[in-house]
Amino acid sequence: DKDDSWDEERVFALFPDLRDIQSRLGGVLSGGQQQMLTIARSLMNNPSILLLDEPSEGLAPKVVEDLRDQVKLLKDSGLSIVLAEQNLNFVLYLSDYCHILEKGEIKYSGSPEDLQKNPAIFEQYLTL
Repeated sequence: DKDDSWDEERVFALFPDLRDIQSRLGGVLSGGQQQMLTIARSLMNNPSILLLDEPSEGLAPKVVEDLRDQVKLLKDSGLSIVLAEQNLNFVLYLSDYCHILEKGEIKYSGSPEDLQKNPAIFEQYLTL
């Protein structure tokens, strides 16, 4: 649908900070700004699925929270998202379904709600 396509204005509506820094080179941006730019560039291709690999890695807690909320807006708009992430709170907030991988093997598959109710899985795979 044409109305659902991504353009500059729609990207700036999702990531308003990008409008203020659009003249800067990507290499001089902060980690959070680089992550927003990466997602924005992907959205401009009008994907049906967005793959996010460790989007919160190395970001300040406030930036992670903002990014999480922006990704939630994308999810709520109907965009499918595949998320590879170690930040459990980020995952549980965004996910409809979870897989826990260990050494390339799926060790758990289920809803975030079921995962939170399973202390054995938490103990075995999600704690230090």
